[in-house]
Amino acid sequence: MMRIATATLMAFMLTFSASAQSDMKKIYDETADPAQQIRQAVAKADSQDKFVICQVGGNWCRWCLMFADFITSDSEVSELIDNNFVYIHVNYNPRDRNDAEKAAKARKMLESLGNPDRFGFPALVVLDDGGKVVHIQDSSFLEEGNGYSKQKVLRFLKNWTPDAVRK
Repeated sequence: MMRIATATLMAFMLTFSASAQSDMKKIYDETADPAQQIRQAVAKADSQDKFVICQVGGNWCRWCLMFADFITSDSEVSELIDNNFVYIHVNYNPRDRNDAEKAAKARKMLESLGNPDRFGFPALVVLDDGGKVVHIQDSSFLEEGNGYSKQKVLRFLKNWTPDAVRK
């Protein structure tokens, strides 16, 4: 009897988790060329005296979608981002390993960003206005409970603004 209850509870949790993820807004353009996307963001950042934050992940990643929702739904966080960063979502799909051409392109992109995948996803990569990696943030340090901590996210963002880095 206990095994049936446990199995039923686990099935419910998996269904709820998948349903909750499918209800979240998909923010990664799976057809975009990440290298071009990054080049365009760096050019924009350079013209606006900002840095770039690349949120590396994918629509398959619940924590990636949650982070995107979190930063846009909090006005203090989104204002800090808007004033200091060009923020982009860089799509990475681990399933592309089965396609040699896609895998090579993905590996090259990850290498250009300092291999942020070693931290899991989402990985947040801060680039200066010249495109140089200045910081890679393991997003697990920004988590709190089943979501993200506003204080931790604000601290991360404030520490990597152009003004903070150039002091």
